[in-house]
Amino acid sequence: MKIYELNSLVELFFKKLEEVDDNKPFLKWLKPNKPTYTWKDISERIFKLTNKIKSIIQEGDRCLILSENRPYWLMSDIAIMNAGGISVPIFTTYSADDYEFILKDCNPSIIIVSNNDQFKKIKNYISPDVKKIISFEKIEVDSLLINDILNEKNTKKIINQNLKRNMPACIIYTSGTSGNPKGVILSHGGILANCEGAYDLLVPLIQKKNPVFLTWLPLSHSYEHTVQFVQILLGAKIFYAESLEKLLTNMKIAKPTIMTAVPRFYQNLFNKISINFSKQKGLKRRLIDQTILLGKKTLKKEPLTLVEKIINFCCEKLVRRKIKNQFGGNLQSFVSGGGALDQKIGEFLNSIGLPTLQGYGLTEASPVVSCNIPGKIQVETVGPPFKTNTIKIESDGEILIKGENVMLGYWNKKKETNEVIKNGWLYTGDIGEITKDGHLKITDRKKELIVNLGGDNISPTKLENLLCLNENIKQSFVYGDKKSYLVALIVTDNITNKEKIKEFLNRINKKLSIIEKIKKFKLITQEFTIENRMLTPTLKLKRKEILKNYKQELEKLYSNK
Repeated sequence: MKIYELNSLVELFFKKLEEVDDNKPFLKWLKPNKPTYTWKDISERIFKLTNKIKSIIQEGDRCLILSENRPYWLMSDIAIMNAGGISVPIFTTYSADDYEFILKDCNPSIIIVSNNDQFKKIKNYISPDVKKIISFEKIEVDSLLINDILNEKNTKKIINQNLKRNMPACIIYTSGTSGNPKGVILSHGGILANCEGAYDLLVPLIQKKNPVFLTWLPLSHSYEHTVQFVQILLGAKIFYAESLEKLLTNMKIAKPTIMTAVPRFYQNLFNKISINFSKQKGLKRRLIDQTILLGKKTLKKEPLTLVEKIINFCCEKLVRRKIKNQFGGNLQSFVSGGGALDQKIGEFLNSIGLPTLQGYGLTEASPVVSCNIPGKIQVETVGPPFKTNTIKIESDGEILIKGENVMLGYWNKKKETNEVIKNGWLYTGDIGEITKDGHLKITDRKKELIVNLGGDNISPTKLENLLCLNENIKQSFVYGDKKSYLVALIVTDNITNKEKIKEFLNRINKKLSIIEKIKKFKLITQEFTIENRMLTPTLKLKRKEILKNYKQELEKLYSNK
């Protein structure tokens, strides 16, 4: 299949259907007593749902999806596009204000909702313009039940031939770190271009094993939304996790070869494994230390002596293999995206036998721009750019992107669109550089930079990542805009850890520049979560919200009292 010749994501699915055994297992939700769907099962359901949606909407109508990850999510997404609609997936963890804004902003003709719990979140914001509600389970108002649609005898096989690469496929709303979410319009061609770049990257990983993915990131996230089409392109078997809490258990069942996640997942993984390692004594501890040491040398392509090769072989058998088995035993690679992965975490995971490819992207770029290559990992970078886009660095260091993957624009926001797309170049708001061997390196985020009283620019994310390397620190928030020094909020399970944290902070400060040193901190036990609106649905800090809630405590850290 030549991806560049495809006209749409719908065509991608049906072309792949021609290539695979249609009785091949395709989708599986890991909740108890849920069936495994074959490619044939899903294609038949897509046709039936397409017919129903097409009978309700006009071409270009928005169709909203509010659901947890499950097989019917992907089926609905493709059916909407096949019917001529524009898919609008939204997070199940949005605030009431966000739901109200999005429903008004996109004005959907159809709402597809999973169950009554999800429906209750939006019921007060549904306008009379909504023609039908389709639900996966029975809800408190009259709706079209998905099973009733799928039991209809109408089996007309519609494959939309009118879709073009430059037409809108979906509207993905950003997570709204600073104000209302913005609807990013992504084209069929933009996502297909991303699939093409990802295919080149992942093919080496699946040559020996049939690809298996375990999906847990919300499919409403641009990263995972595009990944589902990469999975289709690879002919993969896809498992949907039950929850984040059951992820490790689900991994042992699914035995994934590839798994995508955001930096927060890897940070938690790093902390858990580090705590476990610290409890080991004697020979076990020495073997672990050698595993990490020799793993890092191998990662950096440093030559090993004969003795080191023998020790590393033992480490592979006795340590790395056991760790891999905890994740199903077949993992070829983690892929990290959606934010910056701390270099130390990347080095650690790769050294202990969990290959981790860090990439870079943003929703406005469909979303992936670059990624490290298997066997050529440079953890301090986000890898070389995909061949389907071009990158250049502006005079002030800002990263600019051009290519088919660049969004069509923001929905209902022409002014904001023109502010970020100029002469075909997408202005990312990220600061970076291109290394001599063509890898992209992210150094800062323009909008998140702290500008201190002396006018110096400081990256809070870098410092927050450093702090969270300590097992006693769950989360951190660095503050100091227009101040003479930096302070931090530190989330910990136990405030009695204060002295340990203070010692750790002193060690970090010795390695930082004068302007980066954190002079004071306050311990808190309440985590930043999606529920309390201090994390976005993609687990990024909502800085304005944190500042609003803790302004008084932070300002006290600047008091001389």
